[in-house]
Amino acid sequence: MTASKLGVTLGIDTSSRANGSVGGEITKRLVRMAEEQLTGQYRLH
Repeated sequence: MTASKLGVTLGIDTSSRANGSVGGEITKRLVRMAEEQLTGQYRLH
């Protein structure tokens, strides 16, 4: 998963807060995917 898949373009002028927000969102999605996979609900898109 990348920032561009979230519709965000990160660059040299991107604030630390924005970078952290993207990282947090990616982490939430990865955790959700893992939980779904563990319960047998995850489907590849």
